[in-house]
Amino acid sequence: MYKFLASLFMAALITATPIAAADEDELHISEPSKLDVGYLQQQRDLMGNLVASEYGRRFQMVKRNDLELLQRVIDDRLIAPGQTRELQAMGVVMGDLLAKEHDLHWVIYEDKIGRSRALRYRNTDTFVFPMTMIARRYEVGNTESVADIYARAEAAIQAGKPPLPYQQ
Repeated sequence: MYKFLASLFMAALITATPIAAADEDELHISEPSKLDVGYLQQQRDLMGNLVASEYGRRFQMVKRNDLELLQRVIDDRLIAPGQTRELQAMGVVMGDLLAKEHDLHWVIYEDKIGRSRALRYRNTDTFVFPMTMIARRYEVGNTESVADIYARAEAAIQAGKPPLPYQQ
């Protein structure tokens, strides 16, 4: 019985490894195309025009200012839960802040599920997906603040960064 279980365990271990490798092989990371860059800019412009017309203010790539404006858009219900494009535009603005503060850059992340715009830390395997961070929560009625969503994203980024040589 013991030999049977041991051989079953080894067979499972051997067959699991190629599956994991196959999943990794299905992951493709690339730089955004001109169309992607244009789309991200359209999203920034959409949010910029909205806050300018409603509040007479602009996003400034300053964390406190921009997170406050994003929260105000939600609090004032300028965007409804079903307006996915607009909610994702909020995520682009938040993503630009994350990129500025944490040395991230926009990439295209393609896996077996689909194609997404993501932020990547240098050339590591640390990715965050800010376009959907606000949208997915708001669409299901989650009232977590934009600042809290941002803080959780920062924590995930920090956890994924490799330690610096002098920190080991």
